[in-house]
Amino acid sequence: MVRRKKEKEKRPPFGIPKGIVLLATPDGWRHSVLTVEGGVLCGRLDVPINADPQDARAAAAAMVTGLARDFHGTDVEVNWDLPQEPRSWTAQVTLAAGNETASPGAGG
Repeated sequence: MVRRKKEKEKRPPFGIPKGIVLLATPDGWRHSVLTVEGGVLCGRLDVPINADPQDARAAAAAMVTGLARDFHGTDVEVNWDLPQEPRSWTAQVTLAAGNETASPGAGG
Protein backbone atom coordinates (compact mmCIF):
# COMPACT_ATOMS: atom_id res chain seq x y z
CA MET A 1 0.00 0.00 0.00
CA VAL A 2 1.35 3.40 -0.96
CA ARG A 3 0.85 6.25 1.44
CA ARG A 4 0.27 9.76 0.30
CA LYS A 5 2.47 12.37 1.81
CA LYS A 6 0.62 14.50 4.27
CA GLU A 7 0.50 17.99 2.85
CA LYS A 8 1.56 20.72 5.22
CA GLU A 9 -0.80 23.62 5.51
CA LYS A 10 0.84 26.51 3.71
CA ARG A 11 1.33 29.64 5.74
CA PRO A 12 0.42 32.94 4.11
CA PRO A 13 3.43 34.79 2.69
CA PHE A 14 3.00 37.51 5.34
CA GLY A 15 1.28 38.04 8.67
CA ILE A 16 -1.95 39.76 9.62
CA PRO A 17 -1.63 43.52 9.01
CA LYS A 18 -1.51 45.85 12.02
CA GLY A 19 -0.44 49.16 10.48
CA ILE A 20 0.17 51.08 7.27
CA VAL A 21 2.69 53.78 6.39
CA LEU A 22 1.88 55.69 3.20
CA LEU A 23 4.36 58.05 1.56
CA ALA A 24 3.93 60.42 -1.38
CA THR A 25 7.23 60.36 -3.30
CA PRO A 26 8.26 61.99 -6.59
CA ASP A 27 8.08 58.50 -8.16
CA GLY A 28 4.61 57.65 -6.83
CA TRP A 29 2.76 56.47 -3.75
CA ARG A 30 4.76 54.00 -1.62
CA HIS A 31 3.40 51.87 1.21
CA SER A 32 4.70 49.74 4.04
CA VAL A 33 2.34 47.30 5.74
CA LEU A 34 3.40 46.29 9.25
CA THR A 35 2.30 42.85 10.48
CA VAL A 36 1.41 41.49 13.91
CA GLU A 37 4.34 39.06 13.67
CA GLY A 38 6.81 41.90 13.08
CA GLY A 39 7.14 41.66 9.30
CA VAL A 40 6.94 44.45 6.74
CA LEU A 41 5.45 44.32 3.24
CA CYS A 42 6.54 47.25 1.05
CA GLY A 43 5.59 48.36 -2.41
CA ARG A 44 4.02 50.93 -4.70
CA LEU A 45 0.32 51.70 -4.93
CA ASP A 46 -1.33 51.49 -8.31
CA VAL A 47 -2.59 55.09 -8.25
CA PRO A 48 -1.38 58.07 -10.30
CA ILE A 49 1.47 60.16 -8.88
CA ASN A 50 -0.76 63.24 -8.80
CA ALA A 51 -3.69 61.44 -7.10
CA ASP A 52 -5.40 63.12 -4.18
CA PRO A 53 -4.07 61.84 -0.81
CA GLN A 54 -7.57 60.70 0.13
CA ASP A 55 -7.67 58.50 -2.99
CA ALA A 56 -4.26 57.03 -2.13
CA ARG A 57 -5.36 56.30 1.45
CA ALA A 58 -8.53 54.62 0.14
CA ALA A 59 -6.46 52.49 -2.26
CA ALA A 60 -4.05 51.47 0.52
CA ALA A 61 -6.93 50.58 2.84
CA ALA A 62 -8.64 48.54 0.11
CA MET A 63 -5.39 46.69 -0.61
CA VAL A 64 -4.85 45.80 3.07
CA THR A 65 -8.44 44.69 3.69
CA GLY A 66 -8.32 42.57 0.53
CA LEU A 67 -5.03 40.93 1.51
CA ALA A 68 -6.30 40.16 5.03
CA ARG A 69 -9.47 38.61 3.62
CA ASP A 70 -7.77 36.65 0.82
CA PHE A 71 -4.77 35.32 2.74
CA HIS A 72 -6.05 35.10 6.33
CA GLY A 73 -9.82 34.77 5.91
CA THR A 74 -10.38 37.71 8.24
CA ASP A 75 -11.90 41.16 7.96
CA VAL A 76 -9.97 44.19 9.17
CA GLU A 77 -10.71 47.87 9.65
CA VAL A 78 -8.27 50.64 8.71
CA ASN A 79 -8.29 53.86 10.76
CA TRP A 80 -6.04 56.67 9.53
CA ASP A 81 -4.17 58.75 12.10
CA LEU A 82 -3.94 62.53 11.87
CA PRO A 83 -0.98 63.42 9.61
CA GLN A 84 2.19 64.26 11.56
CA GLU A 85 4.30 65.23 8.54
CA PRO A 86 3.51 66.46 5.05
CA ARG A 87 3.24 63.74 2.39
CA SER A 88 3.23 60.97 5.02
CA TRP A 89 0.28 59.12 6.60
CA THR A 90 -0.08 56.25 9.06
CA ALA A 91 -3.01 54.00 9.88
CA GLN A 92 -3.88 51.42 12.50
CA VAL A 93 -5.30 48.12 11.24
CA THR A 94 -7.53 46.15 13.62
CA LEU A 95 -9.65 43.04 13.34
CA ALA A 96 -13.22 43.96 12.45
CA ALA A 97 -15.80 43.73 15.23
CA GLY A 98 -17.42 40.30 15.41
CA ASN A 99 -14.50 38.64 13.64
CA GLU A 100 -14.14 35.03 14.82
CA THR A 101 -10.58 34.48 13.53
CA ALA A 102 -8.18 33.22 16.18
CA SER A 103 -5.19 35.36 17.02
CA PRO A 104 -1.83 34.18 15.61
CA GLY A 105 -0.52 33.39 19.10
CA ALA A 106 -3.53 31.23 19.98
CA GLY A 107 -2.33 28.40 17.78
CA GLY A 108 -5.40 28.10 15.73
